[in-house]
Amino acid sequence: MPKPTSLSKGDIMAMDRAYIDYAKFQQLTERGVIYVTKMKKNLKYSILTDTMYQTPDGLMELRIQGVEFVKQTKGGETIRHKSRIITYVDTKKRKLISLLTNDMDFDPDEIIAIYRQRWEIELLFKQIKQNFPLKYFYGESANAIKIQIWVTLIANLLMMVMQKGLRRQWSFSGLATMVRITLMYYIDFFSLFNNPEKEWEIILSEASGVPPEPSLFD
Repeated sequence: MPKPTSLSKGDIMAMDRAYIDYAKFQQLTERGVIYVTKMKKNLKYSILTDTMYQTPDGLMELRIQGVEFVKQTKGGETIRHKSRIITYVDTKKRKLISLLTNDMDFDPDEIIAIYRQRWEIELLFKQIKQNFPLKYFYGESANAIKIQIWVTLIANLLMMVMQKGLRRQWSFSGLATMVRITLMYYIDFFSLFNNPEKEWEIILSEASGVPPEPSLFD
């Protein structure tokens, strides 16, 4: 978790659920910084308010709890931190998701959207690590490392644009593999990936032809 002093009022920080530090949470609140994190199990707190919203069928759709955490530090200080627990139904995963935030005013849908954006970033990192492994850097300076990372991000973006422009369905990893294989050839990628069988036949027929013999004066 970044230090609270490195953040300013109005900043929003989305975190993984491994980071539970009530002292830092309280410091963030006092600085006007909003945090959103996934709720860990077995946390002890007092419920101050509890509101549940149901669907017309009587099923839970959303639950909002105002809670207070109390923790005793080693120095004998008592930390009291108030926050909200927002529990919603994830229809895709078919389970309940509970989020913890110190924001008391935002619409719950906005808090849920903030956490989902954090997850989209996680998926991007996973995609990059699987298809563009940065096993070593070509330079040791900070600028060289930044350039290599930016080039990787640009390549990943170009691949995503290409994937969306194709008529044929390709997985991102499969498309990245094919691009690596054909990268040093003069090939129309869109034509190749939309109709790979036909394009490969053309490439193989051209490669199998006997090259012209040079004359004495070539």
